[in-house]
Amino acid sequence: MTFWDIIKTIIIGIVEGITEWLPISSTGHMILVEEWIGLNVSDAFWEMFLVVIQLGAILAVVVLFFHKLNPFAPSKSTSEKRATWDIWFKVAVGVLPAAVLGLLLDDWLNETLYNYITVAIMLVVYGVLFILVERHNENKEPTIDSFATLSYKTALFIGFFQVLSLIPGTSRSGATILGAIVLGTSRHIAAEFSFFLSIPVMFGASALKLYKFGFVFTTDEVIILLVGMITAFLVSILAIKFLLGYIKKHDFRVFGWYRIVLGAIVILYFLIA
Repeated sequence: MTFWDIIKTIIIGIVEGITEWLPISSTGHMILVEEWIGLNVSDAFWEMFLVVIQLGAILAVVVLFFHKLNPFAPSKSTSEKRATWDIWFKVAVGVLPAAVLGLLLDDWLNETLYNYITVAIMLVVYGVLFILVERHNENKEPTIDSFATLSYKTALFIGFFQVLSLIPGTSRSGATILGAIVLGTSRHIAAEFSFFLSIPVMFGASALKLYKFGFVFTTDEVIILLVGMITAFLVSILAIKFLLGYIKKHDFRVFGWYRIVLGAIVILYFLIA
């Protein structure tokens, strides 16, 4: 392993830390990253690495929202602890659709849909949808502006939207945020619930990939994995804070336009290459 391998791993971690939380598709960006600065590793390790590196990003959510998500915090009252458990139960309900279908379809999705054409199409489609949904909701007030008013039925429906993110290029955060907004949540609740849904989903996906890969690593592979995860963790903290600050004054249309442009770039790159 060379110094350049470490630099490339850090770049990949930065891309993951940003794109995991902004609704712009980490998969679309990773396809380009793989083409331009791919690591000199086996295909099996690369496939596992792209998923497990997300653990670093997920830990950023745990750190930033630890108090809000901790039902055992001694500083919380009984009603506050009950409200925290309520959030976790709604997360559990929201996770069910993607957990079941993701487990059943994981191999088929990788073999059939993990290609630049699918990714480019999903980038553009959801980019257009973000723009249309935001225009439609421009003068509407959200009906759900807190986790207390987020029903279990709505949490389940958001979970079905998350299933769409199993298609590469969709963006897990993009699908859940868009679905939540369509169902009447505020942008802030949509973003936070998307973050919380990612915790069990990404831990489960990482565990599945590690199991399939096996737990035997070379020293170089361990270093690459740790550097990628640490970088993704640090960058994710900044990305999450940025997004929560951004949506206080702006909508998601800029991300829709970005997705459309990125989808076009992906198509053009592979047509020319």
